Amino acid sequence: MMAAVLGLIIGIVVGVFVQPDIPVAIQPYLPIMVVAALDALLGAARAYFERRFSDRVFIISFFANVITATLLVLLGNQLGVGSQLQTAVIVVLGIRIFSNVSAIRRFIFRG
Repeated sequence: MMAAVLGLIIGIVVGVFVQPDIPVAIQPYLPIMVVAALDALLGAARAYFERRFSDRVFIISFFANVITATLLVLLGNQLGVGSQLQTAVIVVLGIRIFSNVSAIRRFIFRG
């Protein structure tokens, strides 16, 4: 767990100082990717507190969430309903994020 936190801190510091250029084609999907990744991270934190964390499940969940959410928004853009489908993805992921945060909070303040 400490390696993951250290990796996260290093990644944030590198991102702030390097300031990478995001390709224009990816920019509309970046917010969805970030929210999907946040959902996977909070799901992993919840699993860790519940003592059922698996690094393999986390890796698969992380990439599956990001790719699925991005493809749904891409499909919505192709069908001409991009903003509606993007809103739906954000709502679903938001519900999952709040559910995970709530479970983590209950675990922390219960124990």
